[in-house]
Amino acid sequence: MTTMTDATLHVLDALRSADDACSGETLSGSLGVSRAQIWKHIERLRKRGYEIDGEPGGGYRLRSAPDRLYPEQIRGRLTNAWLAREIEHLEETDSTNRVASERAQAGARHGFTVIAETQTAGRGRLGRSFYSPPHRNLYSSTVLRPAIDIAAAPTLIPAAAIAVADAIAGELGSDDDVEIKWPNDILIGGLKTSGILMEMQSEATRVGHIVLGIGINLNVDPNEFPDDFRQRATSLQAQAGRSIDRIEFAARLYRELESVLDEHTRSGFTTLRERYESHFRMPGKQIRVQEMDGTETTGTAVGIDGNGALLIDCEDGHRARVIAGDVTLAREIQ
Repeated sequence: MTTMTDATLHVLDALRSADDACSGETLSGSLGVSRAQIWKHIERLRKRGYEIDGEPGGGYRLRSAPDRLYPEQIRGRLTNAWLAREIEHLEETDSTNRVASERAQAGARHGFTVIAETQTAGRGRLGRSFYSPPHRNLYSSTVLRPAIDIAAAPTLIPAAAIAVADAIAGELGSDDDVEIKWPNDILIGGLKTSGILMEMQSEATRVGHIVLGIGINLNVDPNEFPDDFRQRATSLQAQAGRSIDRIEFAARLYRELESVLDEHTRSGFTTLRERYESHFRMPGKQIRVQEMDGTETTGTAVGIDGNGALLIDCEDGHRARVIAGDVTLAREIQ
């Protein structure tokens, strides 16, 4: 992969901001280098997939940027203070969560984000695989070092779900069909389009670091999903009837996520609960929950409590509080 130096990024920024062709003389003057060196930067950009016109005496003109989730593409659209200001882009990896976890162990800062164009072993909750075709979707994992205790950490999952749901609703222009299936699957019209996976390392009673993985189906054709998933999943493109700008969507997601996580740090999940419930349409539905210890609970979904736990009115008359588990809606129960 062609590397991007600060000087190359300077050339790219100049080409982006120019209303017309940008002369080699202007570029060389702004950087204090020769025009031959400017040509080398242009060639680096071209090798990275940027389409740049250039004629002797006519200057350089940026015609198009590649459909790749390059850090320089995303950062140019961010207004964030800390999340995704550092991005590691990978053309392929087994799992962005694994890479982000390694970077966290090596000291990666709060907000450091790993993005991959494809995953060969993408992971979802409960050990499930996450379908990760190349150059279609968003596969992202962020290192978090929140100043919270371990008891509060699980509520980061529903908090992140709010950000994903809001980003999707913003892209579609409506939140009418966007819902959260507890605890963290995002559905459009009842079909899954996103999943969230959180992994934590703790130190005594405090959180050491958290890796927050988010996978979102953006431009994949639902007909390409694996057979056992095809009837339950969709993509934003399929719902919107148009191609999704992956770079703009990634920037939108990171803006929403930083805002939600900042509020979580300030006030916990309690102040976010109402926003979660605005996307939570399970109350009143018949559900079955397979808890982590194998316990199965069946009944009517009531809502969530201030800690994000699912409340269920069970068939035997008691109200259950479920902290973690896998939910099956009545229409999915065979």
